[in-house]
Amino acid sequence: MKKIEAIIRPFKLEEVKEALVEIGIRGLTISEVRGYGRQKGHTETYRGSEYRIEFVPKIKIEVVIEDSKVEKIVDAILKTAKTGQVGDGKIFIYNVEDVVRIRTGESGKDAL
Repeated sequence: MKKIEAIIRPFKLEEVKEALVEIGIRGLTISEVRGYGRQKGHTETYRGSEYRIEFVPKIKIEVVIEDSKVEKIVDAILKTAKTGQVGDGKIFIYNVEDVVRIRTGESGKDAL
């Protein structure tokens, strides 16, 4: 099993979610996060004063899936989250040893 974490722009969330549902993803977790990469934040003007926003708002999507679905999911995220500009985000892929469904006690693929 693998865990895929994708950090994306907030306005791309709905499009990415629809793409994942379309390819059969039944569950995912999202979090509102803040951070920066190469873009190092940006400057905004509010009531005539300039101030720097170092941590840019992003969305983190987390999905745990079978190994065989990794490529399909990564492709779906890449196609829908990409704008071609700095700050589009990243996708991280981790190994998952086990999953246990709390309600039933099922584990492994059955718990997904």
